[in-house]
Amino acid sequence: MSKLRTFSFLAPAILAASLAAAPAYADKLDDVLNSGTLRCAVVLDFPPMGYTDANNEPAGMDVDICKDLAERMGVEAEIVGVTWAERIPSLISGRSDVAIASSSDSLERAKTVGFSIPYMVFQFQALLPADSTVTSWDELKDLNVGVAIGTTYESELQAYKDANWTDSSGEITTFQSENDTYLAVSQGRVAAGIATDTAIANIVAADTYQNIKAGPVAPFGADIVGFMTVRNEYGWLNFLNLYINRAYRDGTLQDLYGKHIGGTMPDLTTAGVYY
Repeated sequence: MSKLRTFSFLAPAILAASLAAAPAYADKLDDVLNSGTLRCAVVLDFPPMGYTDANNEPAGMDVDICKDLAERMGVEAEIVGVTWAERIPSLISGRSDVAIASSSDSLERAKTVGFSIPYMVFQFQALLPADSTVTSWDELKDLNVGVAIGTTYESELQAYKDANWTDSSGEITTFQSENDTYLAVSQGRVAAGIATDTAIANIVAADTYQNIKAGPVAPFGADIVGFMTVRNEYGWLNFLNLYINRAYRDGTLQDLYGKHIGGTMPDLTTAGVYY
């Protein structure tokens, strides 16, 4: 008995001593706070989420979300302009701390990076030449369709074609950027392009590219996107999740959606799963 009692008295002291001797672990959250700068990877050819304005300054909803997050952290925001294909490499190489870049939360990507909870929802849509007679999605079956490489809609389009258009004579042409896709549609080099509904609405309204119009919505379902960061940064991911939760609850995300897109922001909840 006495031996057991002695051990029970000593155990807390031993545990406390071992914890005191353990080295402190600084994670990405500490790194950002200590550096005084939050580096956000943003795709800057994806209006209204990310683009450069008339003064060649980064702008868009993703840019403003980065600035709001930085302000709440008490640090400065730095926008790291990336292409779709550069988002994950920018995180792994240490060029950025977080990718706020309209990134679909796919399980395949999650093998490499960590995802936050959703902060935005898109639909995939076709962009057409103004004189196109296409009115339904399946009419794209035998046409040359352009899409930006490294995007979810590239992989979704290919998967849909493989599953539903087995006798298709059409082609999928990939481009390095969204702008390249829009230009190809405008110039008639492809019969259609695929992008998100918000991007297409913005491009058509801006009249930046001539002779284009919005086409049918893809039957792929919703494109749900989150922040990305280094996979094992659990403390940082927890902070980012809490930020998104609070920014959604306090109306910040709705305000930014209204500013850059207009209307009511899509519901981020999933019945019975996320609320």
